[in-house]
Amino acid sequence: MLATVSSAVVHGVDGRSVSVEVHVSNGLPGYTLVGLPDASCRESRDRVRAAILSSGLKWPTKRITINLAPSGVRKQGSSLDLPIALGLLAASEQIPIESLKRFGAVGELGLDGSVRAVPGMICLADAVEAPEIFVPSDGAEQAAVVRPGSVRPAENLHQLAVGLGEADVLPAVLEAALPEAGTCVTSSPDLADVRGQPLARWALEVAAAGGHHLLMIGPPGAGKTMLASRLAGLLPSLEPDRALSVTRVHSAAGLALPSGGLLTHPPFRAPHHGASMVAMVGGGTAAMRPGEISCAHGGVLFLDELGEFSVPILDALRQPLEQGVVRISRAARSITLPANFLLVAAMNPCPCGEGGAGGRCRCSDAARARYSRRLSGPLLDRFDLRVEVRPPAPAVLLGGGKEETSAIVADRIARARAVAATRGVRCNAELSNSEVERWAPLSADATQFLRIALEKGELTGRGLRRVRTVARTIADLRGDELVLSAETVQAAFGLRATPRSVLGTP
Repeated sequence: MLATVSSAVVHGVDGRSVSVEVHVSNGLPGYTLVGLPDASCRESRDRVRAAILSSGLKWPTKRITINLAPSGVRKQGSSLDLPIALGLLAASEQIPIESLKRFGAVGELGLDGSVRAVPGMICLADAVEAPEIFVPSDGAEQAAVVRPGSVRPAENLHQLAVGLGEADVLPAVLEAALPEAGTCVTSSPDLADVRGQPLARWALEVAAAGGHHLLMIGPPGAGKTMLASRLAGLLPSLEPDRALSVTRVHSAAGLALPSGGLLTHPPFRAPHHGASMVAMVGGGTAAMRPGEISCAHGGVLFLDELGEFSVPILDALRQPLEQGVVRISRAARSITLPANFLLVAAMNPCPCGEGGAGGRCRCSDAARARYSRRLSGPLLDRFDLRVEVRPPAPAVLLGGGKEETSAIVADRIARARAVAATRGVRCNAELSNSEVERWAPLSADATQFLRIALEKGELTGRGLRRVRTVARTIADLRGDELVLSAETVQAAFGLRATPRSVLGTP
């Protein structure tokens, strides 16, 4: 007999529908799995056989042929274990074939018959072409985010086999309980813990309000990492569409999701500088999973010790920073992964870290030149804000003064982003060239200032646009300008320090 069960596999951050066709016939007993399965899929035979026997069911001693359609698409992962088992039970007449027509299934099987969660549950559930779907209990909340009212959590194979024979004992449908906007509690530390650093704090606020990429350069212990780690707590909660997009990426990457299955606050990712290209950008030979830059989609990507990252990885950031996506091509296929993130980086001015500390640098000119050359000009030009972070004075560190809390700063940022929303964007960094001309008009003095900067070679065409968007953000935070004045433009230009002077290159 032939039985077909609807299922899906993950490709990048999307699910792809798969039909599991199981044929059981007389003949020499055997098990054949076709349809470009990877090693995990081929190993399903032993898992499924043990799960069926452990559930008190019979393994058919006949000729078994399983096709994973479409046959030209490579299948990876263990999400097809459950549909293969259900198809075998139906094709061997242990459960009615008609009972499977309205059900799809995804999930890995344990040897005891338990149904286990797999990465990418949101992507899988969204791709299954069936009115209702059986999913592991551990991943039911995630699946219900995209398929409310059609998800049935399954504990084990025996439960489903009995339930499909008697419809009144099927697992109950799980309703999605989405968290309300703004109810997500972030665990980010408070900005009040950072003593002093008025310039860096202001740059951090501007970066959060306008979505501007920020580079902080300074000696060890100046507070760069402390500042960056508090950025996520300043950002507003994600809009519903962005929240779903971010959650899909984290689900496909196999990252832990909060209770309720939906991420409502921007993620904060801080990969180590020893991460490989695949770990950062994503891809791989078969799974094609998202990397760190995609996991930071909708949130913050913090690169500490920027000068220690390999040059190819740093240059690979240039396309995502411009386009908000990363395109990965392999011999068999290509995928596009979302990568719209706020980049915050920190680095020392030189290898020894003391390049900007009153002449205490122990590096040779050649060593400092090699260190600075790791950051290409095109990458540096994509940082809207480049500030020097110096160690605060001892009186500031030992004093008992109070700094502004994250809540106070986040309120100003929320108001500035609300103004940007009236322009049809989430933040000013997303303004197109034509929108910059419309929403960031320049006064005569401001135009003259920028013209001089361009003539001196202190700005590129990209830098000119970014200075104007930063100036627009500064004006939004102050709430006092429609036409950008020379003072505001100069303030934006001042936050874009010359890399040569900050890095201390010869």
